[in-house]
Amino acid sequence: MFRYCKKYVPYLFLIPSIIILTLFFFIPFFQTIGLSFFDYSSSIYHPSFIGLKNYINIFHSNLFYQVMGNTFLFLIVAVPFLVIFPLFLAVLINQKIRGITLYKILIYLPVIVSIVVAAIAFKWLYAQDGILNYFMSLLGIDSIGWLTDSRFALYSVAIVTIWKGVGYYMMIYLAALMGVPQDLYEACDIDGANFIQKHLTVTVPQIMPTIALVSTISLISAMKVFVEIYVMTKGGPLNSSKTIVYYIYERAFENLDLGYASALAVILLVIIMVISVFNILVFEKDKYQI
Repeated sequence: MFRYCKKYVPYLFLIPSIIILTLFFFIPFFQTIGLSFFDYSSSIYHPSFIGLKNYINIFHSNLFYQVMGNTFLFLIVAVPFLVIFPLFLAVLINQKIRGITLYKILIYLPVIVSIVVAAIAFKWLYAQDGILNYFMSLLGIDSIGWLTDSRFALYSVAIVTIWKGVGYYMMIYLAALMGVPQDLYEACDIDGANFIQKHLTVTVPQIMPTIALVSTISLISAMKVFVEIYVMTKGGPLNSSKTIVYYIYERAFENLDLGYASALAVILLVIIMVISVFNILVFEKDKYQI
């Protein structure tokens, strides 16, 4: 009897996680899908069922396509830096050099800084009379509206996201580098490979699953960027820095159009799932051959 019950013990430990996931993920998930079929624009207390009309309105909205364009532009700008630059730093930090612990702390420090604090600090840095424009004036360069010019606002926000995430992804790469066999590096040294050749032929193939992980996480994080935009630009100027998550927040909590915002959230979920699956298949195509 005891042996029969023993095999069910692991499932007992899963119960707390299942309860938490059910309360904070599955129930809100299905509620969001349900809300997307209702119209809350006229009355938040007495919504009317409209079926797929929210989705139809979204795909006929020019603002939606502008917001998605901003979101994908943000991905193109931020994600390559968050995937490649931390790997470069991890390879350098993994060498036997003096003061390595200090370098790790300095690079990882932005990760533990509150994103709100970081956004406020960069907003001050980007101000029209801020320190960045001050140094540019010393060089004889005209001031730039980093957050007030539609040409620069989104890129200025992306810099904050990159600055905040580099140290986190570097630590993930460092953990992966510890598992790379040293024999492979020694073989490269015997063959006369230089520093770059050694890491292209050994490091990158060996930690490809980690690169896929970092790429997927950074993609999802960039798709969900919100705090930086909320604090620094409010989606402006002229919606030039408004991304999909901020748009969802705006429709849900400023316009109180919960149905439209829920439909946007469902579309975002589908996009993230497609991008994530595609990303994994690209980086680990040998593992998922059909």
